[in-house]
Amino acid sequence: MLNGKYVIDAVVHSYNLDPANHAVPRHAEGITGMIFGVVAGSGPEYELGWDQYVRDWDVDETASTLFLESDTDFAIYHPVPIGAYKDGLVSVEKAAEVLKKHPTRFRSYATVDPMAGQAAIDELERQAELLDPIGLKLYPSSWTAEGKHRSFRMDDESIVYPLYEKAKQLGIGTVAVHKAVPLGPVPMDPYKLGDIDGAAGDHPDLNFEIVHGGVAFCEETAWLLARFPNVFINLETLNIICAKRPEQFSRAVLDMAVAVGDHIYDRMWWGTGHMAYHARPCLEAFEAFQFPEADLERAGQFAPVSQITDEHKAKILAGNYATTMGLDLAQLREDTADDDFARKRAAGGASAPWSTSRTPVVAQS
Repeated sequence: MLNGKYVIDAVVHSYNLDPANHAVPRHAEGITGMIFGVVAGSGPEYELGWDQYVRDWDVDETASTLFLESDTDFAIYHPVPIGAYKDGLVSVEKAAEVLKKHPTRFRSYATVDPMAGQAAIDELERQAELLDPIGLKLYPSSWTAEGKHRSFRMDDESIVYPLYEKAKQLGIGTVAVHKAVPLGPVPMDPYKLGDIDGAAGDHPDLNFEIVHGGVAFCEETAWLLARFPNVFINLETLNIICAKRPEQFSRAVLDMAVAVGDHIYDRMWWGTGHMAYHARPCLEAFEAFQFPEADLERAGQFAPVSQITDEHKAKILAGNYATTMGLDLAQLREDTADDDFARKRAAGGASAPWSTSRTPVVAQS
């Protein structure tokens, strides 16, 4: 709990960044470098060196660093289908493992590459049985066996719509898509938002979750939120901006609010991408955050936005996600009130950053 507020982290990972996992080295190296560049700027208390970070992370240390080193209470695990890596960067097997080991602390998404056609639908069926997924995670980029980069649109009726229909049949009501942040040396167009309009409009019975929403294309995001009540923003990466550049976080959120005003507080889900970046400084920064009055005044010329309150923060940190996904917060709290993580936190407070990982050195010279 963060000062009495329950925290659901709506996207966490256990990356396999080991160079031995590269399937398309040129692209994998670019993605790895981009990910490491983020954590390398996190400050001496949280910063890890290359050899400490660029490796295969296991699910136990992702769980321990999340629940023993931050005020996070529950998390949504995202396996990843990035074909530049042999196991996709975050394997489905890891998702199954974390659910088996920590069933009261995690739910998981399924993930497939829509460019695989019927094989993707078959794989979604397999993962539905294996993971009981709460959502489906997609990435715009795809790689062939020869290493060639391809992409698809979220409104492609032949490539992606069959997956949406299969997801509905399987009881999956939310489709998350990685946007705004291109994966290495690839075209930017697939990471823009113009393909969400058609998908959200054609499938009003699905929720569409824009992961990294607001990192770019804020105006386009604002009008998506205004027109489609089934579109939501996952704050992954904006959480880092909140911790490192709060003035930029303020502008991004208020720019997304220009068409919806205070309703912006109902459309955002907390997500950190932990272990990509430690969850604790992000939560601390968000808890302390207030919009500068000058920013609120500027935003109010378009759609009045109230100063963020503890009630708003509680909705963003857990309430919005729980409501949309049908999670019972009271039951989640009860299920974890006396588990191993809770007992360890009660006995000793929060552990030092990365101290429960396999490479616990945190301070860099």
